Amino acid sequence: MKGRVICMVQTRPLPGSYKNSGEGIGAITEQALEETGILAECGVRTVILQNMGDMPVRQQSSPEAIAYLTVVGKAIRKEFPELSLGILVNWDGVAALAVADAVGADFVRVEHLYTGAEVTSAGILQGQCCEITALKRKLGSKIPVYADVWEPHGIPLCPQPLDEAAWQCVHEAFADGLFLCGKSAKESIERAGQVRKRLPGTSLYLGGGANGENVRELLNYYDGVCVATWIKNGDMSNPVDRDRTRYFVEQAALAEDIII
Repeated sequence: MKGRVICMVQTRPLPGSYKNSGEGIGAITEQALEETGILAECGVRTVILQNMGDMPVRQQSSPEAIAYLTVVGKAIRKEFPELSLGILVNWDGVAALAVADAVGADFVRVEHLYTGAEVTSAGILQGQCCEITALKRKLGSKIPVYADVWEPHGIPLCPQPLDEAAWQCVHEAFADGLFLCGKSAKESIERAGQVRKRLPGTSLYLGGGANGENVRELLNYYDGVCVATWIKNGDMSNPVDRDRTRYFVEQAALAEDIII
């Protein structure tokens, strides 16, 4: 990943999803390109394309979501080749890897669910590490896969301690790095400390909860931070706020380079 700020590019509801009201993939793609352009202008160097507008979804993505997100990803890759591009398909890591390989993306984020099992609003999700690693082997893919551990919007079934769950992601399921996120900045810092003690050499990224006021502190504990809602004034359906994005990037640039 390039830089220490990661911004989400979240598409409007794709054709076939519940909230899509007839908008075609052309208009949706243009909106995603416009948003990506604003982020790039503000100094963002890494983005993650996500179909957040398709909620609610089960773990196995629909064929049309995979196809349409590939169209959007291809357009972003062509228009902004200088950016580091990640793919996050709700909530299907296998589909995310397929899209990433098709569009030539730089990495995949698996938010729900790489290892273990958890309860979400859409039911029980199960770890996809076996299927993801099998697809990597089948495709001969070298695309890094970053896995969320203890994603805060799900409830783990028979949870392992956080550091053990993180260790299993890396050493038993071969994740290339990890995303963490607590329900507050304080909890996110505590979680980073637990995981770094067990996995000192593993890349660690904050999955959410960063804002312009806390990003400098958080970057003392994380290799990078992911932001979405804050740069949209608290609502994912809002457009990206240029001023907030610039401020966030500026504050991140002031963070110390030493990871504790």
